[in-house]
Amino acid sequence: MDRRQSLVEIVVDKVLDKIVSGEVGPHEALPSETEIASESDVSRLTAREAMKTLEANNVVYKRQGLGTFVNPVERWTDLEAIARVALRNVTREKVPLHLIEVRQIVEVGAAELAAVNHRPDDLIAMQECIATMQAAHESGDIDAFSQADIAFHDAILRATGNPFIPALLAQLTVLLRTVRRVTSDSAEVQTHAIRQHELVLEAIRAGVPARAHKAMNDHMVQTVEDYETYFSKAFDRVV
Repeated sequence: MDRRQSLVEIVVDKVLDKIVSGEVGPHEALPSETEIASESDVSRLTAREAMKTLEANNVVYKRQGLGTFVNPVERWTDLEAIARVALRNVTREKVPLHLIEVRQIVEVGAAELAAVNHRPDDLIAMQECIATMQAAHESGDIDAFSQADIAFHDAILRATGNPFIPALLAQLTVLLRTVRRVTSDSAEVQTHAIRQHELVLEAIRAGVPARAHKAMNDHMVQTVEDYETYFSKAFDRVV
């Protein structure tokens, strides 16, 4: 990454902070590019590029001759920016539940597609992830377990054969990893996850979409139950 690009990202973050904090609300005007450049100690060109980035993600919009204004969050297309708003405006213990809802919407359908479109290499990758999870469970390696858990689900998304599906969750990767690391910190939950993953893999291997749909949906339901039983209080400290 070159220096200008890193400066652009810094300015984008500062402007997002103004928006997420409520300092500038929906349909309210942002400071001019000159003011933004001065506040961030960057060139006006850098400030302009930062505003173009935000505009490209529908976070802001321009009104000819009047300046740049903030869009309502529901119009944004940058998932990372949306996540920042969610973390500020939603009680922290609810964030994992919202993420599970997103995963359920995407991954249940993905499992159905994977049952139809998977290749032998996809099944091998899923099986290897489960084996890694089992080994990590036995050794007490939470990081290895959570990484293998994420890799299993990534393998399913790839197995759909549709490149847009992995992209839907890609921008939530950091937040998903944080949540998964915490929700893997229980031997009971790990046992549940391993068994649920085995059932999902069996359904995909069988090539029956309805069975894969049910297996993944059951896994998501189990994930919610485990979260509410073991972890709901933990997220005030980590998210």
